[in-house]
Amino acid sequence: MIAATPMAQQANHALPTGFQLDEYRIERQLSLGGFSIVYLATDAQGKEVAIKEYLPNSLALRGEGEICPTITPEHLPAFRYGMKCFFEEGRALARLSHPNVIRVLNFFRANETVYMVMEYEHGRTLQEFVQKNRPAITENFMRNVFTRLLNGLREVHSHKLLHLDLKPSNIYMRNDHTPLLIDFGAARQTLAADTPMLKPMYTPGFASPEHYQQRELLGPWSDIYSVGASMYACLAGSAPQAADTRLDKDQLIPAMVRWEHEYSDQLLETIDWCLSLNHLYRPQSVFALQKALTEPVLPRPAKREAGWIGQIVGKLKKKTASK
Repeated sequence: MIAATPMAQQANHALPTGFQLDEYRIERQLSLGGFSIVYLATDAQGKEVAIKEYLPNSLALRGEGEICPTITPEHLPAFRYGMKCFFEEGRALARLSHPNVIRVLNFFRANETVYMVMEYEHGRTLQEFVQKNRPAITENFMRNVFTRLLNGLREVHSHKLLHLDLKPSNIYMRNDHTPLLIDFGAARQTLAADTPMLKPMYTPGFASPEHYQQRELLGPWSDIYSVGASMYACLAGSAPQAADTRLDKDQLIPAMVRWEHEYSDQLLETIDWCLSLNHLYRPQSVFALQKALTEPVLPRPAKREAGWIGQIVGKLKKKTASK
């Protein structure tokens, strides 16, 4: 996040190892982002948990050896509003109990900020998995991982929540390859949208066009765009062209063109469907997308009648070939 009157961007210092935070003992820092710090901790019974601390580095500064952040009066209203959003998000996520969504166990206020306690899972992100296991990214892998992931997203949407920061680095792969939705961006997006002094946070390539403009159009289809972008990134090894630049000049090579004959037409058409710039042309629900991903793959006939998506892709192929 960037403040209109910006505080110098800095990396906030993490709480020290051994620090007692409520009933939890901090073991080490797991990750540090612009919005929060995540720790590995143990509870009173010695069970490992992950704790996310709300600490946006554009609004608050915590120096080495300090516990409470320093927030200038100018940034205090935005910080408190963001803290409220973060707390409400924790409350909403705590109501979810699904094997493909990170489990929130507790949330509390301390040290003039808010903490979210989650189950600690063993594994690595989908981004890390893809980078180190390129040959494993088969048709079956893609269908299995994303169909199960969509089970979790469907549960999220059924509770009137949006993820708003879906990308391979926010999809966690347990050691048994079960996908898990982590690091929701809803609080960040709400904070950015409702606080004039802040600009919205985006992950270029994965954020939908609605993230950039007409934010009142954000909905399940926005997360579905991000799912399509994540599938595209798994095949490409990098993020697709950002939606805002696509709106100006769409240079994204359709999946149907880029990976023709490498994956089924059905899978590639589904990815392109999700990546439609107009939200009305995407799957409107997770159920619709799951249905497409779980349909049996038909053998490619010598000549087939193209569906409406196929017809669009056919035109795109001709257009790409003519350039």
